[in-house]
Amino acid sequence: MAKTVIFLFHGDNDSLTAGSHVAERVRQAAPDAGVDLEVFCFGPAQAAMTESSTDPVRVEFREQIDALVEAGVRVGACVNAANANAQEKALTARGVTLEFARDAFIRFAVDGAAVLSF
Repeated sequence: MAKTVIFLFHGDNDSLTAGSHVAERVRQAAPDAGVDLEVFCFGPAQAAMTESSTDPVRVEFREQIDALVEAGVRVGACVNAANANAQEKALTARGVTLEFARDAFIRFAVDGAAVLSF
């Protein structure tokens, strides 16, 4: 099965909004196209998943991540960054899969995934 990965790195509001909305739109179309979708958050985007900001864009980003997880999309994040920033419990409680970023990147290559970065 073909795979698409939405790689969310940047933490600015435009990147968080665009990346999470593209992920949702791909999720909607992926089954009919025979595509497996995965989302991986790293860097500032990973930090945005557990921040306490009440900015509506950032709240919507966190809600969108939760909706993707609820819909069965694998959402991953870097275990090293999670440990360094005391995010591990908060991320796993949301259903985010923690793994070494380097291992995720290698897996994407081995899987022949199309990776879209925001």
